[in-house]
Order: sequence, then structure tokens, then C-alpha cells
Amino acid sequence: QVQLVESGGGLVQPGGSLKLSCAASGSIFSMSTMGWYRQARGKERELVARITSGNSTDYADSVKGRFTISRDNAKNTASLEMNSLKPEDTAVYYCYAAVTSGFFRRFLEVWGQGTLVTVSS
Repeated sequence: QVQLVESGGGLVQPGGSLKLSCAASGSIFSMSTMGWYRQARGKERELVARITSGNSTDYADSVKGRFTISRDNAKNTASLEMNSLKPEDTAVYYCYAAVTSGFFRRFLEVWGQGTLVTVSS
């Protein structure tokens, strides 16, 4: 089993910054792509940023230049640094990881429970 736990969400004013963290634990053989998704009220879940095991990154157009994703393979963590936050960034943010797990190296796609980010005056 593999678990992801997000932290760092909260209330921030427009223009402010916030850093989200995701910690993976369990029977991890290897971790492939990790990413952050978000789901705003009344909208579908969307990709925010992702990072491969080789540290290649992709960002949604709406966050390019403002958000930065990173990972620490030694600690099995991923982070999302969010700057110049806008009200439209308000959403529940979910960590994602594609991993192989356990003795049989099963491929798993794992989601965290989500952390709420609210950008408001």
C-alpha cells in the first residue's frame, strides 16, 4: 500500500504565496510521475503541474510563471510553490503519484486526500 498526504493549504490574500507539500509512504519500489491537480467548486478536476522521475515538468497555462513543482526522491516528497495567487486559484489541491509498489512491483496510481487553498481578500 502507498499513501499520499498533502499539507500546506489555507487562506491567503490575492498576490500572496503558499507552499503545498506531499509526502508519500508505504511499500514503494519506485516513483514515476508526481503531480498536483485541483478541483474548484462546480468544476472538473484539472492538472496543475507534474514532474517526472527525470525532473521534466509541465504546467497548466493558467499557472505558468507563478507555480513551481519540485520533488525530493530521497524523501519521497513533492512540493508546489504557489506565487502571485489569484482568487481563481481557489480549489482543493490533490497530490498524485504513479508508483510501483511492493514485492510484485505493482503499478499504482495514488491520490492524496486533498488540501483546500482559498485565495480571498
